[in-house]
Amino acid sequence: MSMFAVLGRHRALTLELTRREILGRYRGASFGMLWSLFSPFLMLMVYTLAFGFVMKGRWPGRAGESTYGFALIVFVGLIVHGLFAECLTRSPTLIIGNTNLVKRVVFPLDVLVWSMALAALFHLGMNTLVLLGLRLLVDGAISPTAVFFPLVVFPLLVLTVGVGWIVSALGVFFRDLGQVVGVIATAMLFLSSAIVPTESVPDKYRLAFELNPLTFIIDQARAVLLWDRMPDWQGLAIYTLAAFAVAWCGHALFAKMQRGFADVL
Repeated sequence: MSMFAVLGRHRALTLELTRREILGRYRGASFGMLWSLFSPFLMLMVYTLAFGFVMKGRWPGRAGESTYGFALIVFVGLIVHGLFAECLTRSPTLIIGNTNLVKRVVFPLDVLVWSMALAALFHLGMNTLVLLGLRLLVDGAISPTAVFFPLVVFPLLVLTVGVGWIVSALGVFFRDLGQVVGVIATAMLFLSSAIVPTESVPDKYRLAFELNPLTFIIDQARAVLLWDRMPDWQGLAIYTLAAFAVAWCGHALFAKMQRGFADVL
């Protein structure tokens, strides 16, 4: 539990770093923190125009789905992917960009990954508020099962932190990693159920979609946020165990490689 113990011991520091990271993104903007709500709303409008009105997209297996309903289905996949992709693309330069903290022997560097993940979780929360607001506007109701959405996201957050530790540690020693993770993040979007359901994928390519760690979470997020269904508790339990295993390995690797950070930087 050392990966969570560091969060407990340095809770105030982690929250302060998270706050600074969130506020730093909007520093100098006229509307400030309101952009955390404006940005996902504008993004959803673009997706509605592009996928709904221009491409005339409809979700397979949901006959009668309106253009706005289709846009909300796609938007759920994009906000879940956004949480993972934001942390994945930032991780390679997370330690390199905080060289001054690396040289402080007493500073717990592993909390940097937690603060990065919590900042991404904040933006996912803002995106979800916009989604629920538009769902209420379009359908006149919010799914009662939406209360389970935090439980659906939790294992993905744990997995994201684990991957963040691995990638940030390797990024110190392999600088080219920053050029690769952007491609990986894009591939994980298009090889998941964010844009198209797994059932519509040809059999020879379906395995790649099913092995994508985002696919299951995206499907469960749609189930609780849009389709009034309960989560797959057994699937979530298995996913959570796997996520904890990745996080444990990631933290162990980070702790071992951390000894060489100062020498390299």
